[in-house]
Amino acid sequence: MLRKEKLLNGLNPFYETMPHWFLVFGIFIATAAAIIASQALISGSFTLISEAMRLNFWPKIRVQFPTEIRGQIYIPSINWILWFGCIAVMLYFRESSKMEAAYGFSITIAMLMTTTLMFYYMKFVRKWPAIIITIILAIFLTVEISFFIANVAKIKQRWMFLIFEFGIIGVMYVWHRARKIKNRYVEFVRLEQYLPMLQELSNDNSIPKYSTHLVYLTSANNPKEIEHKIIYSILNRKPKRADIYWFVHVDTLDDPYTNEYTVETIIPNEVIRVEFRMGFRMEPRINLMFRKVVEEMVANKEVNIRSRYESLQRNNVVGDIQFVVMEKFLSQDNELPFFERLIMKLHFWIKDKSLNEERGFGLEQSSVTVEKFPLIVAPVSNVKLNRIYQDDE
Repeated sequence: MLRKEKLLNGLNPFYETMPHWFLVFGIFIATAAAIIASQALISGSFTLISEAMRLNFWPKIRVQFPTEIRGQIYIPSINWILWFGCIAVMLYFRESSKMEAAYGFSITIAMLMTTTLMFYYMKFVRKWPAIIITIILAIFLTVEISFFIANVAKIKQRWMFLIFEFGIIGVMYVWHRARKIKNRYVEFVRLEQYLPMLQELSNDNSIPKYSTHLVYLTSANNPKEIEHKIIYSILNRKPKRADIYWFVHVDTLDDPYTNEYTVETIIPNEVIRVEFRMGFRMEPRINLMFRKVVEEMVANKEVNIRSRYESLQRNNVVGDIQFVVMEKFLSQDNELPFFERLIMKLHFWIKDKSLNEERGFGLEQSSVTVEKFPLIVAPVSNVKLNRIYQDDE
């Protein structure tokens, strides 16, 4: 009765669950537990975002590796988001007692997600009998849904905290959905089909030379393929005549310090492909690395990098190097449904705020041309336009 009276008088039940002589130790243990839990939240957030980027559920952002272990990472932008979220939650709830329902709601959501993943594992990986899966799910879901309903009933007017969660889910959905829409457009072609055209363009003196060495970053894993947009950029948009065309591909490995490359000379002194195989801790400084590759190839007499202009060639002047980075934008010449157009606009808005290709590959201080490329996934099929003929006077 005395304990009940104290609770009714407004005393905190946390302090009343332990003897008064143990109060200082109890507060110390609870504080330490809160610090440990916060560290788990921070490291867990970094890991989840890192994996989301690998699965193309999150835009590209800068990731730092403070140790040689790949799992130990630090993402500055996510750290700032967590800081902002903590401040916002404190200002919104103001008292810890008002956070109880929100905390319980988050826990039950995590439990339901775990049960969903368990169902996927049992049905599609282990392929257990349906009756066993049904019994297990019935037991777990009965408890978890009960907790979920109880917490939803307690939230009442405190539902605004869900904006943070919906924001993260929204970014992941937009990025994943936009990638599926873009896959309708991304097209790889056989490089060998365009080699004669590249040779003719390289030797066509009627076209002003764009650069001595023209370097494109390609995402094609197959060395015999190239993105159609790169071929279009070289041949169709504005013919880019160069002495040597370089196609550079970067492959990130699980080993922290791997830093090696392979070279495939497709046409000697005209078309060359370089593939960098880099560990996850190695910073992709493509500008410096590419120049190092060229120096070693010159030393091995695999390539001639001197300028092809006669006046400069006589004096052994090295030709210039020009990098081209392709950035897509949503073209107006699309017949996308309203929802897909909205998704694509949000995607490109998020992309503008994330790490761009130029900085991501360490090309800030080199000669870089950022070429805007229209993304057309649903071309306009029919343009209604009537011609009016005027009578001759």
